[in-house]
Amino acid sequence: MKHKKKLTPTCTLHYVKLAYRTLLLLLAGAMYIVHRVQNTAHTFGGYEDNHFVLGIICLVYAVEMAFRFFPSRLESMGCGKQFKRNYRPTGEVDATLPSWKRTFAVAAAWLALNGAIGLLYALGVIDRGILILISLTYGVCDMICILFFCPFQTWFLKNRCCTVCRIYNWDFAMMFTPLIFIPNAYAYSLVAMSVALLLRWEITLRRHPERFSERTNACLDCKSCDEKLCHHKKQLISFWEKNRSRFFQK
Repeated sequence: MKHKKKLTPTCTLHYVKLAYRTLLLLLAGAMYIVHRVQNTAHTFGGYEDNHFVLGIICLVYAVEMAFRFFPSRLESMGCGKQFKRNYRPTGEVDATLPSWKRTFAVAAAWLALNGAIGLLYALGVIDRGILILISLTYGVCDMICILFFCPFQTWFLKNRCCTVCRIYNWDFAMMFTPLIFIPNAYAYSLVAMSVALLLRWEITLRRHPERFSERTNACLDCKSCDEKLCHHKKQLISFWEKNRSRFFQK
């Protein structure tokens, strides 16, 4: 009889995030569709320029980002490795980090994607409401990347898991990139907080690279991991390897 693996507190937290981020996206999407059908002057009934939609989004994500500035036992080691309390020396002194070329490739791809989105907005093809929905979609995809499948891990960085991810704390900055085009205090506050997190991450990496490498930080070793965030990813990979021949049979 196989022993079922229990969800760890960290894993549970990420599923909770996935749930309420998805709910937020669905609610905003429903509101957008309703006002589009009613053909009102503003896509969210004017709320995107007032306090309702962006106010809720700002509150939810501002709280999430505020916690990221401090170490937490519930948060993943992927972002927690930047803090001194999560550094346990292995005895090695040469910190091995992912190639800057791979990191640059991620940044370039993301800027190209969102540059195209910005161009569509400038040309009037999409409106502010769509920008908000894209940002909320990014938030849901962020959780999917952690729990199920991450294209940045698989196609760009080739890292073992989220624990050693070079760009883990880029998530909020990437998430709120579309909001740069919305001249709104709520949008700009989210962008500012996310950029502050990104800068802190990059500055800490430059000053303390030993904290970010599994070669120099024993906390990043698989033996030290009690999060099990990679469990479902491994299940999906195993399922794919066993069944992919079926998908391609004629």
